[in-house]
Amino acid sequence: MTTQAVESPSRSHRSPKGRKPPRRGRRTGRWILLSLAVLVLAGAGTGYWLYSDLNGNIKGVDIDKALGDDRPEKLPTSGQNILVLGSDSRAGANAALNTGNVSGARSDTALVMHIPEGRTKAVAISIPRDTLVTRPECTKSDGSKLASAERVMFNSVYSLAGPACVVKTVEEMSGVRMDHFVEIDFAGFKGLVDAIGGVTVTVDQDIHDTSSGLDLTAGTHKLNGTESLQFVRTRHGIGDGSDLGRIGLQQEFMIALLSEIKKQDLLGSPTKAYKIANNLTESLTTDSGLASLTKLARFSRSMNGVDPATMETIMLPVAYDKTDPNRVVAAEPQATTLWKAIRTDATIPESAKKSPATGGTSSSS
Repeated sequence: MTTQAVESPSRSHRSPKGRKPPRRGRRTGRWILLSLAVLVLAGAGTGYWLYSDLNGNIKGVDIDKALGDDRPEKLPTSGQNILVLGSDSRAGANAALNTGNVSGARSDTALVMHIPEGRTKAVAISIPRDTLVTRPECTKSDGSKLASAERVMFNSVYSLAGPACVVKTVEEMSGVRMDHFVEIDFAGFKGLVDAIGGVTVTVDQDIHDTSSGLDLTAGTHKLNGTESLQFVRTRHGIGDGSDLGRIGLQQEFMIALLSEIKKQDLLGSPTKAYKIANNLTESLTTDSGLASLTKLARFSRSMNGVDPATMETIMLPVAYDKTDPNRVVAAEPQATTLWKAIRTDATIPESAKKSPATGGTSSSS
């Protein structure tokens, strides 16, 4: 779900014709919780060898060791905060997914999921990959240091220094301590959609994007895994061609994905549940605190009280950069107000959800 870490400029930001605004503020972060629940199901209902097989799929990153003590304070009333990334390694199974001829791994789908104290609701905040941020000094996986830098694209941090540096960047820009980190790559996303038999979406205008390969006419379509990846990666066929319009598509798709999974009787089909869990765990990387089925199961059970009907996904408020209008920066005072609400486990004011930069669409309200 990504492109190059440093891209060519997007098209100028002008209003689209014939497309309704994407429905922002929708309750889409819950697919992550559902995925964890599927892992619990697969681990609990199968033999030890299946459990061991799934458990061995999961890759772990010791975020605490990588970041040290220079992190935001964990407040007693701050709930749980999880950074969720979508990545593309271009290697292995990902090489056949029309992801472009670039080297290395990248991430541009980033959600900060906040589960307030009491764990009865949740909110997911999308961070646009084109956001210009200050990258802190980071230690790379080979032990070398990456110097701090200002005005770098958010999605370049992953490719240069890996997930731990993304966590550190998000913590410094938000002041919110991340309790956990979850990453899923292209192949895992494709496998998940194919395992459930596809996802049905409805678009209100033709979408033709030569970059992602998506070619859809207006109407309802059932997408397979490859087509779903094209759908969530599309940016040039909608809005003004920027990443902001794509975030709307990603939000809409996750609603459809959740609906499709909810329609299926996974409890009555251990084989399908295992297939889904196997696809997911093969492409799953987490912090060491979640890097086993047992730990995932414990975490998932702790969130049994989360009501999907109360979950919400919004976009970090951003404004077009004054120097480079093809990039965005955090909009103030909205962003500061938003992060303060997350940090203190308070209600997010409606004013903090309004984004001056909309990608040619209406902002959330």
